[in-house]
Amino acid sequence: MWWSRVSTCLYHNSPKIACIVTGMRCPFCSTDDDRVVDSRLAEDGVAIRRRRECAACGQRYTTFERIEEVGLVVVKRSGEREPFDQSKILMGIRAACKNRPVDERVMEGIAATVEESMRLLNRDVSSEEIGRATLDAIRPIDDVAYVRFASVYKGFEGTEDFAREIGMLVKSTAPKLRN
Repeated sequence: MWWSRVSTCLYHNSPKIACIVTGMRCPFCSTDDDRVVDSRLAEDGVAIRRRRECAACGQRYTTFERIEEVGLVVVKRSGEREPFDQSKILMGIRAACKNRPVDERVMEGIAATVEESMRLLNRDVSSEEIGRATLDAIRPIDDVAYVRFASVYKGFEGTEDFAREIGMLVKSTAPKLRN
């Protein structure tokens, strides 16, 4: 069975691509004749840690096997394609939530949720879809942050745009109970 895996050698600390049939190349003598001495789950089950011994020189080294994820591609409004970058979403959320009572972990959770929802689509995603998902995720967290994010995402040009968005927000928000 031919499949490739990404392993990181602790000795050289660089990714190695290897085929299961041929084994790993020894970082000391470059021979591809080794044996696995020990295998364990690592990183909460996301990787497999293998302790190997080279048959030629006898040196031991450690490799990690991980699933190679297919990168998520974003299609910009201009048609340009670029790799998905969660930090861009987080930067926008932080700007919208600046000086608001929104915890950093909540902001990071929103960014992670948006990324996960885009990955579940299993296709290239548009920047518009990402913006809409982010806007929908911010809405229940903080009204002011929602309007701030919407003003940039929707490209507000004047106060009437703000008034319209706030009006829609007020209509869809349940009234607060008075004590």
